[in-house]
Amino acid sequence: MPKPSDTKQRILDVARDLFTSQGVQRTSLQDIADRLGITKPALYYHFPSRDDLVRSIVQPMLDDGEQFLLAQEARGDAPVRELIEGFFDFNYRHRADVIMLLAEMPTLADLGLIDKALGWRTRLTALICGPEPTLERQARAILALGGLQDVCMQFPDAPVEQLRAAAVAAALDALG
Repeated sequence: MPKPSDTKQRILDVARDLFTSQGVQRTSLQDIADRLGITKPALYYHFPSRDDLVRSIVQPMLDDGEQFLLAQEARGDAPVRELIEGFFDFNYRHRADVIMLLAEMPTLADLGLIDKALGWRTRLTALICGPEPTLERQARAILALGGLQDVCMQFPDAPVEQLRAAAVAAALDALG
């Protein structure tokens, strides 16, 4: 995926900020243009609609998550620690987008942007638990993955290496 221009990146950053704080439906393109100090037509030059803008924010995260999972599934024998560390890294790298995704789930579902992300835990659980896991093992995996994701959002100011070590250790403990 090509790197966005500086103006386009500024639009994406401001839109992400406003979408997260106000909600996608309550943020107009005029709000975004006003915050940037540009005209609404200048915004339309880069993004023809709010839906296109939302897709441009979320799609790189979805692509990154899918690449991570496909690589792990192709490998087939990744140690659980590596899966957990990789999932932490993904969530930490995309924490602002994950927050927006969780807050705006119905809107993103209407745009067809949520199904893939919802399936990630199922796929990761299968990788962690293997074939024919017990209900307890699956529950532990879901708790570990959900907790790992929550930690990335809950502690944005914590030093990343300390947060990663604590979160990975806790997720592995949850797995037993």
